[in-house]
Amino acid sequence: MTVSLKCNILAIMLLLTMPMSVAMTTSSTFTLADEIESYWQQGTFATFQGIDEIEISYAQFITNPQGQCLVISPGRTEGYIKYQELAYDLAKQGYNIFIIDHRGQGLSQRMASNTHKGYVKNFDDYAHDQATFIQQHVLPHCLPNTKPLVLAHSMGGAITVRVLQLYPDLVKAAVLASPMFAINLGGIPSWLAKGLVNTGVMLNNLFSSEPWYFIGFGDYQEVSFADNLLTQSEQRYQGIINNFQKQPSLQVGGVTFQWLKQAFQVNNDIFNDIHQLKTPILILQAGNDTIVDNATQDEFCTALYQQNKRLCPDRVPFRVDGAYHELFFEQEKYRKQALNTTLNWFQKFQ
Repeated sequence: MTVSLKCNILAIMLLLTMPMSVAMTTSSTFTLADEIESYWQQGTFATFQGIDEIEISYAQFITNPQGQCLVISPGRTEGYIKYQELAYDLAKQGYNIFIIDHRGQGLSQRMASNTHKGYVKNFDDYAHDQATFIQQHVLPHCLPNTKPLVLAHSMGGAITVRVLQLYPDLVKAAVLASPMFAINLGGIPSWLAKGLVNTGVMLNNLFSSEPWYFIGFGDYQEVSFADNLLTQSEQRYQGIINNFQKQPSLQVGGVTFQWLKQAFQVNNDIFNDIHQLKTPILILQAGNDTIVDNATQDEFCTALYQQNKRLCPDRVPFRVDGAYHELFFEQEKYRKQALNTTLNWFQKFQ
């Protein structure tokens, strides 16, 4: 039973062992690498102290004095370096861009002695870090009496919802791309998965102060394009891998028992506190996503609409049929849908 569970979870959670890196390609013809590089060189790269004095890295690009502030919240294993192409595309639309590296990944401080381990003590630590980032390092650069927009991916989507629940007046509107409201367990009963994870956390706490990897996971390993479940764009994917190889200090491996326990916990917290949400939210759903659970995204949007029709106004996510998990790193026919829908949504809040 344990071996079967291990194999299923390993297959459907490839995202949790994927690398974080930089994409140096452009949005359509892949001929504007120099322009992206020039834009990136205009950025400011710095750190601040997050929860428990963990050092959090961030990047900011203030290129339009009259532009709105737009915060990017990356997914697990990712950092701001990966988002050069997307930041450039958004800046061309007049936005000033701010990107956070969540604790334990990117250039932010790691919390385990083995820096590859995907670990967090408490999922809401991510949210408090992001709120501090917005309050201290984003809002001072926004136009008077305005709030920032947020574009979040996967784990960043769950983090952003918690920010909106814990700090309900902080953000004007949000787009959540493939949000990680629940991990896709591939049909495995959640009670069984949670039981295994909770047992692992208990044993870990009894026998070691160092977080343990979940069964079958380990340090970073490169995954070939043919085996990846994140994107169907070979050029974008290979760009990520190539640049990641040049920066091994950014590598993040698999998840720990503790991280998985917190991932299950945040699913409960998001739905238990859904009445706290006041911010309009658009969910982008990847039609062929095998990493996160799309049905839970549907449930979230329905519950939000029932609470307040302006918060998830279409009652269902905007679905990009055929797309894999990484909507903004997908083939152009999928990426364009996601990007245009995002821009149209944010235009409503100018």
